Amino acid sequence: MTRRLLIADSIRSTDGQSGDALLIEGNRIVALGDADSLRSPSTNEIRFPGATIIPGLRDAHLHPVGYTAALQRPSLKAAADFTEISDILADALRCQAPGTALTALRLDDESLAEQRLPDRRLLDAVSNDTPILIMRYCGHVAVANTAALELAGIDRTTVAPAGGVIDRDDRGDPTGVLRETAFEPVTRVLQPLTPPITPDQIVEALVALASTGLTGIGAMAATDSCLWGGASSELEVLLEAAIRSPISLRVMVIAPSPESLRSAAERITAAGPRVTFTGVKMFSDGSLGGHTAAMQQPFTDKPDETGTDRLDPAWAEGMAGAALDLGGRVAIHAIGDRANHGVLDLMERLVERGADPARLRIEHASVLAEADIARFGRLGITASIQPAFIASETGWLEKRVGPDRLRRTYPFRSLADAGARLAGGSDSPVEPPHPLRGMAAARDRLGLVPEEALTPEESFQLFTESAATAIGEEASLAPDMVANLTILDLDPVLATPDELRGARVVGTWVEGAEVRIPKGVRAWQS
Repeated sequence: MTRRLLIADSIRSTDGQSGDALLIEGNRIVALGDADSLRSPSTNEIRFPGATIIPGLRDAHLHPVGYTAALQRPSLKAAADFTEISDILADALRCQAPGTALTALRLDDESLAEQRLPDRRLLDAVSNDTPILIMRYCGHVAVANTAALELAGIDRTTVAPAGGVIDRDDRGDPTGVLRETAFEPVTRVLQPLTPPITPDQIVEALVALASTGLTGIGAMAATDSCLWGGASSELEVLLEAAIRSPISLRVMVIAPSPESLRSAAERITAAGPRVTFTGVKMFSDGSLGGHTAAMQQPFTDKPDETGTDRLDPAWAEGMAGAALDLGGRVAIHAIGDRANHGVLDLMERLVERGADPARLRIEHASVLAEADIARFGRLGITASIQPAFIASETGWLEKRVGPDRLRRTYPFRSLADAGARLAGGSDSPVEPPHPLRGMAAARDRLGLVPEEALTPEESFQLFTESAATAIGEEASLAPDMVANLTILDLDPVLATPDELRGARVVGTWVEGAEVRIPKGVRAWQS
């Protein structure tokens, strides 16, 4: 079996710097240390001058089908106003086959000149017969035109489903703005009319993720819907692509029932060596941007709104029990302080019944009460955090939560000091899937409540060892470990946050082999 000696300027493990060379045989690490002591006549040497070798970067929370859709569908993120939204949609419509629905992503009302969401009338002006659905970038709010609403049977008599809100005008008619579960009827009827995301596109997107240095992801995938992509099932298309995945996929399943979860676990287990059933993903609330996060007190800029509760505790306990029985983890989305409090209550009950707290995760843990920050540490539950959220929310976050709650929003330092487990991710396509930018945001927070920043070492661990642990992997460069590693043009601990944002990935190695990145591969668009 061929031995390869990777030589760089330095090796940065989670324990510190460890020489300048790494010896690999097959798919495993043999040794690390100084090149002079590790080289031999029979060993192939591969040099990376000026580079640093680190454990493979991980993203603990990423939606691979949604990320693929963001690379394929029209993006509204750069639109400056309603006119530009109309222009983008009209251009996309001209390129679509007749009889298909139009879906666009990454609407950001906070960056629009109008400072509000558009309504169905704006979309009707683009087309009054083609169904159109546009998604806010958070994934928790959508706007549908009249054709899409009619196709889903939504009118002034429609009662919003549990956990959802249908915005209405003064006459009681739907405005087209649908929040949380309220847009699911539209996505369901549009699925057969929307060009699907294909396995080939998924594979291309996974290669693009490897270009950011990622060797593995916590892959969120739904069994019975495809919000982002328009196919019949996120899990279905992901599994079709999995056999060709260049990185590991640790799948967290969004499922409607324990039976569906068990069936998904069986299918994932049979799908290939790089895809693994990792647990269940559930939602307890929405987003800060969409005013649907479940808050103890009203939003500062919307004093009549405290958000949306989506989680039925009895159902959630049944799903959690099924996931744990399958050897998986339990991950529950919670943004607002009311949502986090309720999910911590549920997880405390699971721990009291014998659940391993290392297998319990709260996704985002965005706004927390002081007592609940302490509970994270006491219970040993993982806070799966996304520092990149800060980058897109600095302009409006204080407006949403006010100065007092702002101190308890994304409280990374407080969680770490309380002894909580932390794991880093992007929630892409909500945010770009760039782990180095996530490290940078965890360190400088772009100036937002800087006392809640993490140290360079903690931020490095967030997207290596800690994220790997949260998805059931190991990020170690120790002998006999699988050779998953990332090679950078700088040392991520010694670099400044701005240097991290501009860093270059020299190479990504998965299971002892370099992932080949074709020229022109793009990991993100606006």
